[in-house]
Amino acid sequence: MRPRVRPLPPDEWDDFTKANPYNVFATLARHPGLYRAWLRFGGALLDGALPARDRELAILRTAHHCHSAYEWAQHVRLARQAGLTDQEIDSVRRPDALWPVEDLLVLQVADDLHYAGDLTDATWAALCDRYDEPARIELVMLVAHYRMLALVLRTFRVQIEE
Repeated sequence: MRPRVRPLPPDEWDDFTKANPYNVFATLARHPGLYRAWLRFGGALLDGALPARDRELAILRTAHHCHSAYEWAQHVRLARQAGLTDQEIDSVRRPDALWPVEDLLVLQVADDLHYAGDLTDATWAALCDRYDEPARIELVMLVAHYRMLALVLRTFRVQIEE
């Protein structure tokens, strides 16, 4: 499929996009004000209170649920950098995979938000046992953000890089 919104050509990229030459950035840069605000928000989520492993598990599970090939491809790379193995990454797509309880909680948050748009009381209680309040807020906002981004990427037909 051809992109519905073409990425900016490289000669129009800002410094951030030049340093991060991905279609998601070059595409969203077509709306400069929204792009800059989104970069700040997305950056805060990527550099927040959650451990990188937890963050990437939540993003991959969300990408899987949302059928976002672009999001999946980008975050497989980041998940590896966060220490996830290829077997773990592949297991994110399987609901029957065996996970340590800590990872299972993160995946359950993504599942609850995907299927119900809310967390069960049991999932919330487990989150309260594991994370402080800022991290709980961040995890819910992270999943919601990547769900929104998956819709944007799919709608604009953002292409996966070669």
